[in-house]
Amino acid sequence: MRKTINVVGAVIKRNKKILCAQRGTEKSLPLKWEFPGGKIEQGETPQEALKRELTEEMKCSISVGEAVEDTTYEYDFGVVNLKTYYCELSEGEPFLTEHVDIKWLLPEELGSLDWAPADIPAIEKIVSDHK
Repeated sequence: MRKTINVVGAVIKRNKKILCAQRGTEKSLPLKWEFPGGKIEQGETPQEALKRELTEEMKCSISVGEAVEDTTYEYDFGVVNLKTYYCELSEGEPFLTEHVDIKWLLPEELGSLDWAPADIPAIEKIVSDHK
């Protein structure tokens, strides 16, 4: 049986644009784009995990809003269950510590990037919500 990894992703909105983050070359799925976030630790809610991960990875604070999508995707390293949430920056600016690049894109521009497969259903939902 493959390992299940429970993760969260922040769909951070500002001025009608959404923050996209590019994974580093040393990570699994190198240089793929994703919504920033990470693993849910034992005893954490998805919202608590998102706030902690954004503070650790991007040195900024967020407020977590409504859920976007809940996706399960099987990679060669395990099964990822990704919960994404709309978020707003509440303090600070995203700072690169683990990612190699970030971009702010309009919803209709999101498809121009090479996304991690687990993030694609959330992108489809975001694009359809903004039509």
